[in-house]
Amino acid sequence: MTVSETISIEALDGPAAARAEPAFRLVYAEVFAEEPYDEGPESVEATFRRFRSQVRKSTFRAALARTAGGEPVGIAYGYPLSPATGWWDRLITPVPADLRREDGRRTFGLMEFAVRVPWRRLGVGRRLHDALLAEGNEERVLLNALPDAEAAQAAYRSWGYRKVGEARPWEGAALHDVMVLQLL
Repeated sequence: MTVSETISIEALDGPAAARAEPAFRLVYAEVFAEEPYDEGPESVEATFRRFRSQVRKSTFRAALARTAGGEPVGIAYGYPLSPATGWWDRLITPVPADLRREDGRRTFGLMEFAVRVPWRRLGVGRRLHDALLAEGNEERVLLNALPDAEAAQAAYRSWGYRKVGEARPWEGAALHDVMVLQLL
């Protein structure tokens, strides 16, 4: 049995993810304190204020990876984008109307994805990603990734994501690559 096989992946809806917030917070705070993210306590707190709002969406989905002893090792979560999403408005260069068209079912927005260092490069991330998307029927997945996050970028590319543009996802944010994975 490999290390990856001893890791369980649990698919969660919003209420279950809300109950597991401490596990999500632990993974997020550790991973995003690393370079190139360098996020501190204020940023983590802001992320979890959003998280508490996001988990209330009826379409919210999450996946949580844990060791056999229950230690959290990875997280992934998001939800389908509504027709009113502002995600596409943040792109530096506009994209064609057909690419940015949303209907609430077309695109799964991958909000956060993280695996702690000791469990990277073992297939845990791929299993998390697959578990998160297994319950959905979206055509594609959309995410933002820092260009300097080389390991994340390499994983996303190996899973079939392609860069469609660059954006500043929020006021004052660094430039992120906007990446899409076509599912259907």
